[in-house]
Amino acid sequence: MSNSSVLLEARPFRPFRSSEEYLYAMKEDLAEWLHTMYPHLQIQVDNFMEKLETGVALCEHANAVRAQAHEYVAKKQAKKVMTRSVTGSLAIAQDLHRIPEVKYFNTAKPGTFFARDNVSNFINWCRNALKIIECLLFESDDLIMRKNEKHVILCLLEVARRGAKFGMLAPMLVQMERQIDREIAADQKKNGLIYNENTENQTKFDGDSDSELEDEETVLMYGPVPQIVTNDLKCLDDMVRYSWEPPKKIFNK
Repeated sequence: MSNSSVLLEARPFRPFRSSEEYLYAMKEDLAEWLHTMYPHLQIQVDNFMEKLETGVALCEHANAVRAQAHEYVAKKQAKKVMTRSVTGSLAIAQDLHRIPEVKYFNTAKPGTFFARDNVSNFINWCRNALKIIECLLFESDDLIMRKNEKHVILCLLEVARRGAKFGMLAPMLVQMERQIDREIAADQKKNGLIYNENTENQTKFDGDSDSELEDEETVLMYGPVPQIVTNDLKCLDDMVRYSWEPPKKIFNK
């Protein structure tokens, strides 16, 4: 069974009283996602960091994303999508497949040099292959020494978002984000309008835009276009990121 055919069971919504609770909810979501994709890890929210600290599972997932990108490109080629200009997720998938697999020591033990090397290889892959921006990456000590659990979680969520564009199973949080984007895009398409950030005017959909929306490769700019708000959901990692901004230091003159 392919990853794209597996659905994670939605948990009921519950209020969160602090950024720590949001962070725990994201870790819980990631643990369930990784357990579904890699049952042999036996990963749970309580042993989340311990199961990842050798870097083996991270590198294994990186190579799984690369393989999924290859499958994504092959499907597009079969549909003869390659005859048009290659942009969006298709271009990313092509570039990703050209990059060699992530090398790692599959027998690495926690706290060893080999574990640190595995984690470093995964971080470099995120930076060079997925082009994840620096503020969403983590350092080896953030995972191995538990210096910054938040950065590890935010990075893994971003990796999950990239993989979802190629048809991989996504955590429930990412599925919710994509569902909201699809609903907004569908409303805009129904009205025959899309916001153009270059001209700041409303223009008609063309054939390419329809195709991109179907593949969920287009990042829409929700500018002055009126829209009906049906809920007040926010991205959990944004909440954590902004609520955890360090206070500015005040120096006495």
